[in-house]
Amino acid sequence: MRLFVALLPPRRARDELARALAPHREGWPQLRWVDPENWHLTLAFLGEVPEEAVPGLELRLARAASRYAPMTLAFAGAGAFPSARRCRVFWAGLRGGGESYGGRPEIVRLADSTAAGARREGIEVDDRRFKPHLTLARARTRGDVDARPLVEALEPFAGAEWEAETVHLMRSSFGSPQAGPERGGVRYETVAEWPLVARAPRGQG
Repeated sequence: MRLFVALLPPRRARDELARALAPHREGWPQLRWVDPENWHLTLAFLGEVPEEAVPGLELRLARAASRYAPMTLAFAGAGAFPSARRCRVFWAGLRGGGESYGGRPEIVRLADSTAAGARREGIEVDDRRFKPHLTLARARTRGDVDARPLVEALEPFAGAEWEAETVHLMRSSFGSPQAGPERGGVRYETVAEWPLVARAPRGQG
């Protein structure tokens, strides 16, 4: 099964950001917009994971989540990977997440902990440096999109704060053309979840 670890923003935060995006979407046909119902903050992308590895993975993730407290976050600004001029992924940024040892926000340390737990179960994890963001759209073709006007338009956005209180292990799958409004798009479902309760000293899992 294809898995990833994520935080799920509440509906009010998604709705607020969706309203800010609404005036811009039609002007960018080069981008394929992610359905707001599927918006999530990926902490660790795990890829294909054998079912027999899931119980051990869940134990590791539960342990990691227990070491962190809920985090106050807010969507703020926008950007693109690898750059605004050569956009392949357009995203909303985050502020908050708490400061920790060495000036690293808690959300970064939480992402590192979940990735480390997966690796200890023998699961290969995307090892790119974690940058907190919410993917909003992707380029429709292999060519890059110059999204500088779009990034500049969304840069002033500053959303209301919300509490991230739960870590989710998510499964992604592809629906069929008869699967309803998603028209065969990616579907996400929660496999397991754990509260951020800081039951043990904080640190990497």
